[in-house]
This record gives sequence, C-alpha cells and structure tokens, in this order.
Amino acid sequence: MSSDSEDIPFSNEGHGQDDPISDPDIENDIAAPSNVSFAELGLNDWLVDSLRAMSIRAPSEIQSACIPPILAGRDVIGGAKTGSGKTAAFALPILQKLSEDPYGVFALVLTPTRELAFQIAEQFRVLGKSINAKESVVVGGLDMMKQALDLSRRPHIIIATPGRLRDHIQSSPNAVHLSRLRFLVLDEADRLLSSTFASDLETILSHVPSKRQTLLFTATMTESILALEHADNRPFVHRCNASVSTVATLEQRYVFVPSHVRETYLAYLLRCDEFEGRSTIVFCGRCATAEMVTVMLKELGVRCTALHSQMTQQERLDSLGKFRAEVIKVLVATDVGSRGLDIPTVQLVLNYDVPRDPTDYIHRVGRTARAGRGGQAVTIVSERDVQLVQNIEARTSTYC
Repeated sequence: MSSDSEDIPFSNEGHGQDDPISDPDIENDIAAPSNVSFAELGLNDWLVDSLRAMSIRAPSEIQSACIPPILAGRDVIGGAKTGSGKTAAFALPILQKLSEDPYGVFALVLTPTRELAFQIAEQFRVLGKSINAKESVVVGGLDMMKQALDLSRRPHIIIATPGRLRDHIQSSPNAVHLSRLRFLVLDEADRLLSSTFASDLETILSHVPSKRQTLLFTATMTESILALEHADNRPFVHRCNASVSTVATLEQRYVFVPSHVRETYLAYLLRCDEFEGRSTIVFCGRCATAEMVTVMLKELGVRCTALHSQMTQQERLDSLGKFRAEVIKVLVATDVGSRGLDIPTVQLVLNYDVPRDPTDYIHRVGRTARAGRGGQAVTIVSERDVQLVQNIEARTSTYC
C-alpha cells in the first residue's frame, strides 16, 4: 500500500463481482505470538491501564497481529471476523503515537456508516481519555455548521463518512486541516473501496499528505483489497482465516414456515420462553419492511425500536441509545445496522428476511457471539428462500 493516494483503487471495474478470495501466499511476517500481553505488544502502561479498567486483559488475534507493525510504522491490511476487536487494533497504536507527539489533526478514520462512526469515536474517547485526546465525528444528517466549527478547533482524530467529509472539503478547503495527517484508516474497507465511494475518496485523498501510514481493516478480504499487498510499500497483511465463516460460539438455526405466516412466527419467537427478554436484533431486507414489523410488534405488546436509513440521524441515535442501555430489548434493523455495530450484550439475531448475499448474513449474525461470548441466530425461511439458504451454507460451510 503505497502512501500515494493514487495507489488506492477507486472502483472495481474489470473485476466483476468483488467476492472474498483466498491467497495462500500472504504471510503475517511480523505478527506477534498469539499468547502475548498488551505490554508485550509494545503498548505503554497508560494504555494497558485503560484497557484493564475496561476489563480487557488480553489482546485478540487481530490486535496481536496488527498492533506491532502499526507501531513500527508499517502500512497494514487487517482482516478479521466481526466482533474480533478491529477498532482497538488501530485505535490503540494511533493513541500511543499521538501521546508521543500531540498536535492538530493526527488521524482520519473513514467508515461507510454513521452508526459505525459514532461507535469508533466512542472507543477513541474512552481509550484516549487519560491523554485528553479530542475526536470529531463528521457524518451526514447533522448540522454542517456545528461540524465546521468543530473541525476548525483541529481535533486530534476525525471519524467521518466519505460523503460528508467531501462536502466540507469542497465548501471550505482550508477549514479541514489534513496537511499534517499521520494516519489514514479505512474501516470496512471492502465497502469504502467500492465504486459507491470512489468520487468521495478521490476528493479526500487529494487533500491528505503522501507521507502517512495507511491502515485498512475489513471483515471481508476482497480482490481489490488483496491487490494492494503488492504495492511498493509492501504493507503488512493479516487474515485470521481464508474462508468466510461464523464464530464457533454462535448457535445457528433455521425455522421453515410458509411465507404468509412469517409475521406470526416472528411474534411467537420473540414471546416464547426461550427468547423473551433477550437482547435481540431483528433484521429486515427493506426499510418499509422494518417499519411494518416495528409497528406490528408494538401492537402486539413487544417493546421495540427501529433502525434504518429513512430515519433521521437523531432518530437513529435515539434508537441505538435505548437499545444499548437495554431500555428496549428488541431492535428492528435493516442492513445499515449489520456492519460495525458493537453491542456486546446482543444475545439473539432474528433474520425476518433471508439476505440475498451470504456475506450480509455473516455481518448480520456477527452482531451476536462477539468477543468469545455465546449467541444465537435464527433465520425464518419460507418456500422462496431455499436457494438463498443453500448459498449461505455453501459460503460459510455451516449446515443447520
């Protein structure tokens, strides 16, 4: 991954479907042993103390592999399953480097969704509290003037969605101070490097310095990402597993029902003795479906809240806040909520609609059974979904 912006691809033209692929030649050439402590990875005592205060005592695989090369100044491509601690894998070394030389805008973290941006900011806020690290979230749906004022104060870390950051750069190029940027992070890089964000990324990358560390993190290693392994800087590459799979602590089930009684069975599952009272995410394929399911469940006495792209940003934050605080136990979400959401207490994922892409299934069920915890995923399957289920089983090598 060269530090030059043009070495990061802006689209997948010519590759067709950008599927996860295997590359046996990738080596974790300076990865730390799997049984090391955070201190042995090279983290300073104040960071180790912050982690201990959060009851985090041992690094995960992605953290053990990627923290040493980041501290050593390497560009990094990090792949890991959902719930494996990817955010801390880049936040910890960035904060350590910031503590050694604090100034202006030190790091820029790009992410495809607003919800993920706020979650990343929260981790930086908690981990960087002892060094007074300042972060700013720049996403759509919120007041641009307030964001511009925040950016003018030169926060240490900017966490942004590409579209809104591009808007700020284009409206007032001198107000976004990226000239001394040390770290550029692309989280959920498989989505950010798709054609959807190509124009936004091109604008942003033209305003960041060529001498920087670039860190890409993703749960899905795609051809466009792995192509960067052969860039001039020879980035460190880590993958925990060549196959797309779910974690061993996840129990997966299918419920086969006729399509015209899906609503009935969904309501039953949420009210049955086994699942009632559990922290649950119900996934739907469309915003309209999520709204319908939310209204239906409320009418049936199930306390729930929705999360989808047609809600305002404040409504989405309110829903997430209630669900995180366990004021409401059931969150009805579209796939906007299936990536990056880190809510450790989720015990159950219910797929009301079977996702058409097996990778989306992985991201959905990855909201539970995180960080070694147990969890369950139940998918409601109708007569029209059999082929979709077979595709999921073939991709994940799991058979219920």
